[in-house]
Amino acid sequence: MSDPTIKGVTFSESSLDGSPLRIAIVHGRWNKPVIDALLQGVLSKLKAVKVKEHNIVVQSVPGSYELPMAVSKMITGSRVQAGATATDLLGGLSFNSPLPSRTTTPAPSSTTATNPPPAVIATMPSQPFDAVIAIGVLIKGQTMHFEYISDAVSHGLMRVQLDTGVPVIFGVLTALSEDQALLRAGIGKHDDKGHNHGLDWALAAVEMAIKSRGWSEGKLQ
Repeated sequence: MSDPTIKGVTFSESSLDGSPLRIAIVHGRWNKPVIDALLQGVLSKLKAVKVKEHNIVVQSVPGSYELPMAVSKMITGSRVQAGATATDLLGGLSFNSPLPSRTTTPAPSSTTATNPPPAVIATMPSQPFDAVIAIGVLIKGQTMHFEYISDAVSHGLMRVQLDTGVPVIFGVLTALSEDQALLRAGIGKHDDKGHNHGLDWALAAVEMAIKSRGWSEGKLQ
């Protein structure tokens, strides 16, 4: 039977339209089989609620302890991207500027001189992240390491969310055994595979992103 502690959240997927949203996913690499399953669950559900593939950014870090820093920097970086022009990000380079002349370089033909090559246009993201999903897997061992990391990561991610105003979805499994982690990624060892919580995290990210946008605009109904 399924672990009775595994519970889902009720979502009305038909009311969620993620098409205008930009979502980041940051995941650790410890316990890779579980991470991979959770990540695929998140990606499949984001696309199911119409989040555009080019608006989904995935980054990885070594482990769960690094997630709060990574999420914070990702949010900051997306705001820099959204506020910068292509010229800013290319350091003011102009691809149409003539090269310095050299006595040994033949003069350009009249055709080249009068018809310079087309400008190189860099397409940059125009909006910061609307939500970030932090994915990690912690499995209790024989020392206090599990407790220390779980506590630090949960507090760290909450702090980032409150400091930035960007919804941060807590996608960190804190399992007491490997079997518990596998069940919560939908890849249990036995006939009952469990439930992939990545599906729920994706829906939570889209819902919170939409609501956060509305709240910021004074839409409280």
